[in-house]
Amino acid sequence: MIGSLQTQRANVPELHKQSVKPYHAADFYGMDDLLTEEQILIRQSVRDWVQEKVMPIIEDCAQRNICPTHLIPEMGQLGIFGPQLPVEYGCGGLDQISYGLIMQEIERCDSGLRSMASVQGSLVMYPIYKYGSEAQRKKYLPKLATGEYMGCFGLTEADYGSNPGGMLTNLKDAGDHYILNGSKMWISNSPFADIAVVWAKNEEGRIQGVIVERGMEGFTTPEIHGKWSLRASSTGELVFDNVKVPKENLLPNISGLKGPLGCLDSARFGIAWGAIGSAMACYDSAVQYSKERMQFDKPIGSFQLIQKKLAEMLTEITKAQLLTWRLGVLKNEDKATTAQISLAKRNNVEMALNIAREARQIHGGMGITGEYPMMRHMANLESVLTYEGTHDIHLLILGAEITGIPAFK
Repeated sequence: MIGSLQTQRANVPELHKQSVKPYHAADFYGMDDLLTEEQILIRQSVRDWVQEKVMPIIEDCAQRNICPTHLIPEMGQLGIFGPQLPVEYGCGGLDQISYGLIMQEIERCDSGLRSMASVQGSLVMYPIYKYGSEAQRKKYLPKLATGEYMGCFGLTEADYGSNPGGMLTNLKDAGDHYILNGSKMWISNSPFADIAVVWAKNEEGRIQGVIVERGMEGFTTPEIHGKWSLRASSTGELVFDNVKVPKENLLPNISGLKGPLGCLDSARFGIAWGAIGSAMACYDSAVQYSKERMQFDKPIGSFQLIQKKLAEMLTEITKAQLLTWRLGVLKNEDKATTAQISLAKRNNVEMALNIAREARQIHGGMGITGEYPMMRHMANLESVLTYEGTHDIHLLILGAEITGIPAFK
């Protein structure tokens, strides 16, 4: 079954290539001076790959609702999957800022592609490394790092999104194995995933994680169609109908909701960086267009209102860059808190969405076409604003941190 999935991932329909304009990264406060030579080299290698291999096809992928799964082996070779995990498991052993920069460069291209990468690294590989047994680490992590195996993360259910503790998916002890029943919704990568890290309640009502493999009887992954957002990624369900899960597939080093929430902290950290990439792409396009588009016998970039928009965009991008760099330092020191990560995720996604909208206005009618990236980023960011903690839930996480009073319980 896994072999057939790998063949399916490689057989992507022929994609139309679009010409790609040079990219000028915004760095108004000299943020590169805060990075190491290695971090800059890592960022540049991913940037070059994205520019050459992904940017020419990403618009066609989004227009036709095609996930570019044929890129998975190259992403594995570049070390995009789980780059912050140890070398001994086939991963990069990189620091958290390097991981953030990788996510930023990928989301500069498309949020859907970054979702595929961050689900693999933060929501599948991270819990296996953090909560799994040594046997599980050795079995799964090297193949996940190369992209030979792809994974997904099963937490959200149709009726339990912001309140994952209410989940109905359940796990029962059947002697030499467990029986898993239930379903999960809005799962990135699920239609082509080889494994799923699934969170379910045991008979005592305690949440536990299990690794479910493609091919286990009763396990299916229907795809969700008709999306207006994240069209270059693959989204589906996870359905468990009396699935027999071997006991060695239980994640032994965690129980309770703190398990999946710990994974989400890692993913949200990557989103905070990634959203800046979307904003930078929209800003760069707006700057270039404002210098080229002529109205009233001069470029529109000469008008005060356009300059105001561009100045505000650059200000917000610069603030977000400083925010995530500091968060990365805290993460490297193992000091970053859930509330600090929530602040960055919420702020940066909202910032990027606002910039996409303003950049679209600068492009006028051309801004709604696939010749420019703003509408695609705008639609994608509407999902990013919601997933892995909605915009409002992150406000409440901060509110609880400030007052000591949880408003959502």
